Amino acid sequence: MALVEDDQLLREEVELHLKNHGFIVHAANSAAGLHDVMAQTAIDLFIVDWNLPGESGLSLSRRLRTSLPKAGIVMMTARVALHDRISGYNEGGADIYMTKPVAPDELVLVLKSLGRRLHPPAHTSQEWVMNLRDRTLQGPESEQKLRLTHREKALLVALVQAKENTLDSGMLCDLFDNGDTEETMTKHALEELVARLRKKFRAVQPEGAEPALKSVWGVGYQLCVPITFA
Repeated sequence: MALVEDDQLLREEVELHLKNHGFIVHAANSAAGLHDVMAQTAIDLFIVDWNLPGESGLSLSRRLRTSLPKAGIVMMTARVALHDRISGYNEGGADIYMTKPVAPDELVLVLKSLGRRLHPPAHTSQEWVMNLRDRTLQGPESEQKLRLTHREKALLVALVQAKENTLDSGMLCDLFDNGDTEETMTKHALEELVARLRKKFRAVQPEGAEPALKSVWGVGYQLCVPITFA
């Protein structure tokens, strides 16, 4: 995403906040600076200040909307008058106009919402659906239904939400540590848990299908089938 703001202090503060929330941010202080960024990087999400030096943010937003009709554009402005905001919506082409000072956490939510529009989650016929309440896992085919234990469910939930669906064995063991030494998960016990879960998957998967769980040498385990929550 690109942040176009001529106030250096504000630009640096917003950039840092967004990076802390996982955004990859390319900052510029003007429309010309943004052009330099876009010459090297594909951008589809923009934050644009209304009052920029040289070409105004309103004009820049309008041009971005023409050249990138599917882009997400947030305009930040100190103009609070209703006629200015109406003019902005009618002429600027931005999706959302936010009045300065912009609440940082609100900006994050706005950007995530626009991001979901730009990159909707891909749904595939190969997805498995986990019902968290009754601990069942339904595969793409009607006969592919598994009943999970509490630990199997917790293991899968952790892997679904992990980066690249992969977690270190030690982290997975810690997942089951509730402070009771009798309930501590050892690496050997984790291996047995994974083995039982693999067996359940194999029982309903077609012959030759990719294993649902695989070991990652020197790391831990990776989930290899797409799972969503119901």
